[in-house]
Amino acid sequence: MACTVSIATLDQHIGKEVGVTDWLEITQEQVNQFADATLDHQFIHVDPEAAAKTPFGGPIAHGFLTLSLLSYFAVNGAGVSVDGTVMGINYGLDKVRFVQPVRVGKRVRARSILLSGEEKKPNHLLFKQAVTVEIEGENKPALIAEWLTMVVTA
Repeated sequence: MACTVSIATLDQHIGKEVGVTDWLEITQEQVNQFADATLDHQFIHVDPEAAAKTPFGGPIAHGFLTLSLLSYFAVNGAGVSVDGTVMGINYGLDKVRFVQPVRVGKRVRARSILLSGEEKKPNHLLFKQAVTVEIEGENKPALIAEWLTMVVTA
């Protein structure tokens, strides 16, 4: 579940971790479906036999697949909202770095720190979160991002 805060206590959460998700396994089926949806069928993602001959030793998830999981992670423990939230809208990214590829079969999770929260207009709060997608058993994360979300309240 996403972290829900009150507007009155929002400042107390700035700079603090607001959530960590459970682990999620990246499967070949997910990678294949993402390849079909994005028309990106590079062998390193969809051909396990050919990918096994690369330095990765097998297929890897698309970086954008890992990035697209931020929406899933936001509602499953790494997001932030305020009391009375009607909806959250993806507002973009200030920074994204793909640090390490995710091999198929590995598990990933997201960890989020609230960097800022500011009212842009009545009932519209813009949040910036530092999100790290970690790979189980690895020293380096899959990606780091500064993610912007507009939260609309009632």
